[in-house]
Amino acid sequence: MTTESVVVPALSTHQDESTFEFAKVCNEEVVRTHLGLPNDATDDQVVERIREYYNVNEICDFLRQKVEGNGVENVPKYRHITLQFPDSLICDSATIVHELQRELGLVLLADESSESKCSSNSCCKANELDFSPSQKLWILADTSYSACCIDEVAAGHVNSDLVIHFGDACLNVVESLPAAYVFGKPNLNLDTVVTQFKKTYANNIDLKILLMADAPHTQYLSQLYTILKPDYPNLVYADLHLDSSSNANIIGYNPCPSQSARLNVLNRTIIGLEHNIEELDIDTILADHDLFHIEIPAVPRLLQLTTTFQSVTTYHPESGSSSQGPHPKLMRRYRYMHMARSAGTVGLLVNTLSLANTKTLINKIGQKIKEAGKKHYLFVVGKPNVAKLANFENIDIWCVLGCDHQGIIIDQNNEYYKPIVTPYELLLALSKELNWTGKWVTDFNKVLEDMNLEEDRNEQEINNGNDNDEDSDDEAPEFNPVTGQYVSTSKPLRKLQHLQISSQEQHPESDNDASQDLVKKFSTAVAIKGTVSTSAMHLQTRHWTGLGSDFQNDSDEEIDNENGALVEDGRAGIARGYDYDRETKYHGH
Repeated sequence: MTTESVVVPALSTHQDESTFEFAKVCNEEVVRTHLGLPNDATDDQVVERIREYYNVNEICDFLRQKVEGNGVENVPKYRHITLQFPDSLICDSATIVHELQRELGLVLLADESSESKCSSNSCCKANELDFSPSQKLWILADTSYSACCIDEVAAGHVNSDLVIHFGDACLNVVESLPAAYVFGKPNLNLDTVVTQFKKTYANNIDLKILLMADAPHTQYLSQLYTILKPDYPNLVYADLHLDSSSNANIIGYNPCPSQSARLNVLNRTIIGLEHNIEELDIDTILADHDLFHIEIPAVPRLLQLTTTFQSVTTYHPESGSSSQGPHPKLMRRYRYMHMARSAGTVGLLVNTLSLANTKTLINKIGQKIKEAGKKHYLFVVGKPNVAKLANFENIDIWCVLGCDHQGIIIDQNNEYYKPIVTPYELLLALSKELNWTGKWVTDFNKVLEDMNLEEDRNEQEINNGNDNDEDSDDEAPEFNPVTGQYVSTSKPLRKLQHLQISSQEQHPESDNDASQDLVKKFSTAVAIKGTVSTSAMHLQTRHWTGLGSDFQNDSDEEIDNENGALVEDGRAGIARGYDYDRETKYHGH
């Protein structure tokens, strides 16, 4: 007999103790690269840098504002204050709140008013804290929608009367809530930027170039413009612009005032253009300029810039390098627009609830879809992804309503099962005559203006007797240039009178028979009270209909399927011990 140990063959995947342990959070040191501090910086240095980076003193001055008039004194203008941070800056939130509390005199006190409430030792009152005397601060993280937008949904949970937004922002007009923006003071090596700029445009000193950056780096554009202007006479730059209707302020930076309302575009105002451009269109002017953008914008914003300017060069501050591509492809948008034209069911995907005119745009688009003979469903989804949208397979195409910076979904890798278009692209697809302009418009106000102009044109044609629509055209199939085939399901609502359920007189013998007849009637219905359900139509085309198909007899078997299956008792209990497991255990003993 051999002395070597016998190795038992592995019959399953190797498992050790780590397999059965819960994931643990590693207490790693927080790396704040945006502050530009060395790795061995002390806590005091970090706090001092955070105060300087976010202009904590100016934030405190802004929050010290008092209510004016009505004989009220020493009442803060903003009492419930929410501080919104993106994921990249949430590491600084606790320090900022601590500094604001210290500067504003907001001392944390335990809640002592528990006489008419729960006991102070109860679970609902344990460790409950309150701010004194009157102001309260909350931290908002993991925003419901785009991080660049004001999160009114989360702020509404605490009845906030002010949102202070930290980091990059889109500056879009908010529906109702007052807001303040704190961009921070990121580090930027101007010498490196100048070197890369001259390297990119070495042989094109007479070229028309526009400087632009994200919101935090925009504060450096004025200095950069002063340095480069002598060598590049046609150089201009874009400063931040807040709409006059916006109830918002910028803390820590004062943008240049707008020279003209015509120069306000893309939430920016153009500085340095000649004064004789009032007669030209701003879109035409920007189309003749090359864009040099500091920081790489999000994909929706980048696609918007590439369709606006002649060329786009992006500069990355961390690496100090510049790039001229690759950029999102506009031709894919053209393909999706044609697919929207032949789609029968449209899903309106609301990816924002804070932008102004969102509700108006939803109602307008819904009416347009209905007039085109298509069916639409409304979805409000926070942070949409492939898995969430894949649950609605009856949707032919999605139309996303979101922020033009980060709230619009651009499917570059074909991950989503159905195409996703913007309201402007859907508007082009629903128009009678398809006119592709090559532009990519995401501004809600611009889309509403185009819709109003189209309504005026249609009304004028009707008044002039030029409405040549014929009833026979409603039955004509739609040609889909993507597939090269005709589609007859692109207008499921074109003939509502053929889809409505006719009310037939029934004389049931009993209540049970009446209820069964009702179930039979509506199990195959596609419209109830004039409302067509394309979802029901889609389910009826499936081979497997699931539960509720007892009233549809099998065509292959001539048997009576009205009698359901025999109901039997199933197993009961939980996974740790079902009923038969307990019985076996007890009988074993």
